Amino acid sequence: MFQKTRRRLALWYTGVTAILLLVFASGFYLYVRGTLIERVDDTLSHVVEVVQRSLVVEASNADFSPLDSPFIVNLEASFGDPPDAVDDDRIDLEWFNSDGDLLWSTLSETLEVPIRLGYRGETVEIADDYLLRQLTQRVMLNGNVLGYLRVSHPWFEVTKPARQLFIDLSLGTSLLVGLVAMTGWFLSGLAIEPIQDSYQHLKQFTADASHELRNPIALIQTNVQVALADPELEIPEQRQQLEVIERLTQRLGRLVDDLLFLARQDSGMLQIDYQPCPLDAVLMEVVEDQRALATSKGVHLHLHLEETGAETVPGEESFSVIGDYDQLVRLFTNLVSNGIQYTPAEGRVRVTLKQFLRQGIPYLKAMVEDEGLGIPAEAIPHVFDRFYRADPARQRSLIPAQQPVSSGKVMGTGLGLAIAQGICHNHQGQMSVSSKLQQGTLFTVTLPQQFPKKIEAKSLPLEEINQLP
Repeated sequence: MFQKTRRRLALWYTGVTAILLLVFASGFYLYVRGTLIERVDDTLSHVVEVVQRSLVVEASNADFSPLDSPFIVNLEASFGDPPDAVDDDRIDLEWFNSDGDLLWSTLSETLEVPIRLGYRGETVEIADDYLLRQLTQRVMLNGNVLGYLRVSHPWFEVTKPARQLFIDLSLGTSLLVGLVAMTGWFLSGLAIEPIQDSYQHLKQFTADASHELRNPIALIQTNVQVALADPELEIPEQRQQLEVIERLTQRLGRLVDDLLFLARQDSGMLQIDYQPCPLDAVLMEVVEDQRALATSKGVHLHLHLEETGAETVPGEESFSVIGDYDQLVRLFTNLVSNGIQYTPAEGRVRVTLKQFLRQGIPYLKAMVEDEGLGIPAEAIPHVFDRFYRADPARQRSLIPAQQPVSSGKVMGTGLGLAIAQGICHNHQGQMSVSSKLQQGTLFTVTLPQQFPKKIEAKSLPLEEINQLP
């Protein structure tokens, strides 16, 4: 439990820190990338201004229509000859006349890109892995269009540093998240250590107190039984009071036994005798023990063994499992007695055992189904919690008037299902529950017929069983 809590704390700490780091890294990356783009756009705008101021404009000597511009740009005087060899990070210029025809360019190849005017740069894909940042503006004189100037800048001036920044931020963030995970694991261990110590002391106190309470409770119960057996006890009121004391003492004794079992299980002191165990014999014994209680309540109790013909453990019976016989009896006694308690008179409690294969491994499935009150949907996730019981008033209101529970009372401490689930986990099994109000409840226990490794020792601690692959 504490390891799970520690892992959860470390994961939460790491997750929150990772999210904050990702937000910071993303924001920083977008800011730097935006700054690079803005710097390139500023460079393009500055080049356009410089080129416009350096243009040599002359009057046109040719005949022209009223729609044509009376001015022309002297390309040789304005631009000169295009350079033969330039660097990769050059800024390329293109001059178009008023009709959009290319007249002069520093590019080695003509770009098949239409003219798109704008006051901000745009990214243009020329070919795969070849992008340009371009800015195109119209050049005018006295209201006449002289032409169009397009300035292009290699996009790798943005992508290259941006890509490197992305790699650096990814590596840095991953490293920091790893360091935060280790730090979170260490700090969560320090934080949970005093709680774990307190819990260990509390478990030890519960185990010691439960153990010390068994003797006085047994002594009180013995004295009450001796007093009830006295033939001279003729006063009905005294006999009734002694019978009440005996019932309460028995109930207190069961509660102490349950608390002692859970305390030993939590502290790892529970000794489990793992042996080949016939589960069908376990269920037969439980059904026979509970039949008297079922008969007194008017409940029909049935046991059905379903042979499936699946492969069994070599040398073992078809319904044999590796487990502790007494604990398995306790597990199914709790389930069957629960079903009898909450089933109205003339109802049925069916116990079914069958075998099946899962990924080539034989399993046994034991189902205890009753026709009782049912469990509300909101209570199902909590039925295995210790001391949890559904609202008694609501439970009793669910019983139809014509189908009263024979006993008139539903007694319990809320530990039976917690103990059953603990025993199931000790045997590497699973337990599930499904229920419908006024229709009944089905508890399903699934147990492997063999552990992944053969258990040769008569008794093994639970920690060693859990470490088996």
